[in-house]
Amino acid sequence: MSAETQPQEETEYRVSTLELFFDLVFVFTITQLTRKLADDTSPLGFGQVVIMLFVILWMYFGYVWLTNAVPPNTALRRVLLMAGMGGFLVIALAIPNAFEAAGPAFGIGYLIVNLVHSGLFISAGGPGSAAAMARLAPFNLGSAGLVMIGGFLPSTWRAVAWTAAVVLMIVSPYVNRRHGEFQIRSAHFVERHGLVVIVALGESIIAIGIGAAGLPLNLQLVVAALLGLALVYQMWWCYFGRDQDVRAEHSLLNMTRSERARAALSAFGWAHAPILLGIVVVAVGVKKTIGHATEHLYLSGALALGGGVAIFLAGQVYFRLRLRIGTVKWRVIGTVAALATVPIGLWLAIAQVTALVLVVGALLAVEEKERA
Repeated sequence: MSAETQPQEETEYRVSTLELFFDLVFVFTITQLTRKLADDTSPLGFGQVVIMLFVILWMYFGYVWLTNAVPPNTALRRVLLMAGMGGFLVIALAIPNAFEAAGPAFGIGYLIVNLVHSGLFISAGGPGSAAAMARLAPFNLGSAGLVMIGGFLPSTWRAVAWTAAVVLMIVSPYVNRRHGEFQIRSAHFVERHGLVVIVALGESIIAIGIGAAGLPLNLQLVVAALLGLALVYQMWWCYFGRDQDVRAEHSLLNMTRSERARAALSAFGWAHAPILLGIVVVAVGVKKTIGHATEHLYLSGALALGGGVAIFLAGQVYFRLRLRIGTVKWRVIGTVAALATVPIGLWLAIAQVTALVLVVGALLAVEEKERA
């Protein structure tokens, strides 16, 4: 049996504090995307946030793959990782006006992030990973070029260029089919993605505080805040409950090297995009609800709550299916039920949050009962 078809033996290591610091800088982009969507919940605003989120996530996930293969344990590697952080910081600062005057800054910051990633991966990734990255780098640089050039174009053409960059990102792993050469350290890989989900969920908690700023601390506000906290907690449980992260790690460990790379791309790439998008959208819905708990929501706010939970659960469904780590029936039902709460929000905001807590709580309870 060849090395390609055998489960890969790996030297594991823990996520470093520098990687956690990197994630804090990255999550600032999540904060800025939440702010952008909260300021413009129109279909156009949502579309712009989706484009920017996917562009940013592609390179963030790229850095997860990078530090999974190249631990930041030398001065040069740490300096280069700091340069990547600087690029992400520029991107984050540009997000609120990325489709206006800050487009060039967004594009230049993205190019910096891309160049640092490709250069460090190819120079220090080891024979297999470096060779695989060398074949992928032209696609990444092509998408970065589209993002940078688009930043200097009028907003309509900017959207076209950035959408083309997203399409190139999606097709590149399938054009370059040698991504099985990337080394995946399962424990580190799963832990790193889990940590960024934790920090992103923290954005929803911050949204509660922002939504409550300047409001009198009365029973209505306390109940609305606690319901928002309960919903965020349930999202945490959906992701981490019953040691789902441990089961995900074991699933990766039992795969061959090529299977593991494909699963890493789909389960921790394509599935985590809707998971993180759902968290962003829910944060917007919670922010809009806190100060208007006993009023009705506009359609955008009700869709943010119900649609955000639905997007999050849909990502969870694909994540579980891809890694074969649990049933998905109740999460599919929960996705539909979350969307069905939208009319409730059009009547009363706090009633929709309550309904969502009941929906997610019910699906988790049924799953627990089935596993008992």
